[in-house]
Amino acid sequence: MAMHVPKAPGFASMLKEGTRHFAGLEEAVNRNIKACKEFADSLRTAYGPTGMNKMVINHLEKLFVTNDAATIIQELDVEHPAAKIIVLASQMQEQEIGDGTNFVILFCGALLEAADELLKMGLAPTEIISGYELALEKALEVLPTLVIDEVKDNRNETEVLKAVRPAIMSKQLGHEDVVAKLVTQACISILPETKTQFNVDNVRVCKILGSTLLQSQVVQGLVFKRSVESSIIKMSNAKVAVFTCPLDVTQTETKGTVLIKTAKELMDFSQGEEALLENQIKAIADTGANVVVSGGKIGDLAMHFLNKYNVMAVRLMSKFDLRRVCKATNASAYPKIEQPKVEDLGFADEVYVDEVGDTPVIVFRIGEKESRISTIVLRGATDNFLDDIERAVNDGVNTFKALSKDGRLIPGAGAVEVELARQITSFGETLPGLEQYSVKKFATALESFISIFADNSGRKSKEILAKLYAAHQGGKVNTGFNIADESDGLCDAKEDEIFDLFINKSWAIQYATNAANTILQVDQIIMAKRAGGPKARPAQGPDEDD
Repeated sequence: MAMHVPKAPGFASMLKEGTRHFAGLEEAVNRNIKACKEFADSLRTAYGPTGMNKMVINHLEKLFVTNDAATIIQELDVEHPAAKIIVLASQMQEQEIGDGTNFVILFCGALLEAADELLKMGLAPTEIISGYELALEKALEVLPTLVIDEVKDNRNETEVLKAVRPAIMSKQLGHEDVVAKLVTQACISILPETKTQFNVDNVRVCKILGSTLLQSQVVQGLVFKRSVESSIIKMSNAKVAVFTCPLDVTQTETKGTVLIKTAKELMDFSQGEEALLENQIKAIADTGANVVVSGGKIGDLAMHFLNKYNVMAVRLMSKFDLRRVCKATNASAYPKIEQPKVEDLGFADEVYVDEVGDTPVIVFRIGEKESRISTIVLRGATDNFLDDIERAVNDGVNTFKALSKDGRLIPGAGAVEVELARQITSFGETLPGLEQYSVKKFATALESFISIFADNSGRKSKEILAKLYAAHQGGKVNTGFNIADESDGLCDAKEDEIFDLFINKSWAIQYATNAANTILQVDQIIMAKRAGGPKARPAQGPDEDD
């Protein structure tokens, strides 16, 4: 059989049929830049305290109304390979710091937009990349000189509050004081005596519909939205036994047939099963355990004996909730019904059923000194509102985690971006080569954040930027843009306590620049043919006549 020789010339002819291939400046680089710019522009209006919300409906048809970039990109299934690089960079920022994801996307988009102009001027991508790297080095050199404060004691509520509050303000303007206080109390209350890395999973959130945000509170321990199984609804000085299995009559592994000839034999057989289960429940109660947490069904017979021996029964279907109970109470979970050791029992000051609004909840309350997990009970009118407040809480908790790594604070309100842009522009003018153009464009990309702040709050961006530059040239390096000020729009970030984390800004600038450089280094796009058969027909709606 003769070998098939492709007729079409070029690289594409060597690949499978259906493969797409783009190469060169026009097809590859400009395509990538355009896609990333459009992606960044879609999140531009969501940046800052006055950012607009996006309504996202994911593949499961779940509705999200939020301005949190991390949630938006997580729920959107971005297909474009270049835009995916920006998404990965912002996700790394989310994992590292927990905040600043929108900054990474917007800064990367601004760098690529600036690179597009430089490419049209005739600069090669390699020259742009080397200029961006020089500018990044300069930015990381200048950034430590802009530090204006430091949180040295993570147990001092006043110090921590001034760092957590601005992070929450950028997401929930108007609610920042209430939410920041809740987050600060929850984080400080579970901080261990020994200096270890703070675990964000130790702060739980329980969302309960009804009332207002002002009725939210911090509970030392755990809160679950469900009721207890037993008739006992309160237990003080609780000793907790945790089982991952159902509390019911044990089923044998193999099927067996029992031949019963008389009524007495039937009674004896039934009583034998009952006696076995009663002995198991009595053995648990004899250890001193007065609260049993089960990961499965609690049978009627088991419930009868639990009530008889005055043991409170709680059923939790989530294995993660069982782990949290074990961690909070310092208990060990048992995989089958047996008498637990005394040292494996957990301890809680109180376990009780309460009603928050119309919702029954089980509370495992633990003393402040012993508590290893705290729960923020959030109240609000709608599910979407509560979800958005929860995201702000998560940002605040992540900010506390970042503070435990590096407590240095820099001025917020765009003051850092303007000062970095000013110093990087001056640095670019000292360079003799073509890199000076891309260094200056790096500074222009940093300036774009003031334009975004101003545009989103309905102010004239060029006027605000000119006033900020004038203030910074005069040595007022802490001057930023205050969206609430109706006069000149300027404020002193240090006086107004608008701070940003040094570690947050440092990583965000690095991730964004590295992502932009990675995209600029691409000169060919080769997309293989998708696997699988023909696509399914689109689902058709009901007939309009019906």
